[in-house]
Amino acid sequence: MSKVKYINTPIKKIGRVITGKTPSTQCREYYGDGYMFITPVELHDGYNIQTSEKHITDLGLESIKTNSLEGTSVLVGCIGWDMGNVAICCEKCATNQQINSITDFKSEYNPYYIYYWLLRKKDYLFSIASVTRTPILSKSLFEEVIIPVPSRPIQDDIVNVLKSIDSKIEINKRICSELESMAKTLYDYWFLQFDFPDGNGRPYRTSGGEMVWNEQLKREIPKGWRCVALSDFISVENSSVNPATLGTEIMEHYSIPAYDDNFYPAFEQADTIQSGKYRVRKNSILVSKLNPQFKRVWDPFCISENTICSTEFMVYIPHNDYLRPFCFALVNSDGFYRHMVSKAISSTGSRKRIQPDVSLMYQFAVPNTDSLLSTFSERYRPIMDKLKQVRLENQELTKLRDWLLPMLMNGQARVN
Repeated sequence: MSKVKYINTPIKKIGRVITGKTPSTQCREYYGDGYMFITPVELHDGYNIQTSEKHITDLGLESIKTNSLEGTSVLVGCIGWDMGNVAICCEKCATNQQINSITDFKSEYNPYYIYYWLLRKKDYLFSIASVTRTPILSKSLFEEVIIPVPSRPIQDDIVNVLKSIDSKIEINKRICSELESMAKTLYDYWFLQFDFPDGNGRPYRTSGGEMVWNEQLKREIPKGWRCVALSDFISVENSSVNPATLGTEIMEHYSIPAYDDNFYPAFEQADTIQSGKYRVRKNSILVSKLNPQFKRVWDPFCISENTICSTEFMVYIPHNDYLRPFCFALVNSDGFYRHMVSKAISSTGSRKRIQPDVSLMYQFAVPNTDSLLSTFSERYRPIMDKLKQVRLENQELTKLRDWLLPMLMNGQARVN
């Protein structure tokens, strides 16, 4: 097997570098349906960006025309702790000024090859950034980053392997999104619209089921239902663990960064974890009490016996394990989310937290017997199980890609 020849090439010779720009926020006509306006938030998930939190109109895009992107582009976070986060975008779009993008690639370079090379360079980009209060990688410095590039056919072969894995990961993410939507629809249909199956299997409210006014909830609920608090179904467990005393044991660690990064726990040696944690059990449901405007509800995998979580999570334990799917759907509902946000208090400026006992005060309607809740749980449980299965598969695919990537990029492995 002949040795792969690499040519060290600065980014500025690979394509055109564009630093993003934000359209004037004073002009309402610039914002609305239209083009994706990508910020570092969208870079966290990596790979191919297909949606964004914010969008800009034709007028908004026109106002920053020279800073917009079209065609396949590689987007790189170049400021603060988002430095080195990388993603691909294949649509006409714009980014804010915290992102440098490579676009208009020359024909000798496969954009995805450049993406995969940059994917491993977060620490390197941090090391070359200028630092005042915040690390910043300027456009001029970014343009001079040297990338060792083999011939285009070899680039294409490498990309085909890695991209096939990432494409499967993307398909699985869409499956997860559809499952989450299905789960939400099922809960809303039964417990918000009250169109659960009646005795004849027909939707209760739509089929004329009797409704009565409930003064506590300030709304009509089905006859024979009552208002209860979350504490009637769930308790909070604060069983603490000091990992530092457990030596070299490997801990399955659920943290806020792990949730935000890839929705998968970190597996860490106990004596490297500096602060106390909560014990997590198989029937636990984790809900973040930190900044509840960012909903973080976690059905833990509990792959190992040494499962712990950050004290920024509340560890909920359902009173009835068979109704755990209902409890999960409940704390993942929009109503509970609004309760969390409205009751959170601030002690450190931007950081808000909700007290566990306050979270348990959330009120909702349930039938007087558990039979309907059991039926709901039977239908909801397979959705939860499938979500776990697909997310575990994605984790294995990610490990495979990350194992192959450096060997393919440095020529240690070749595609036949």
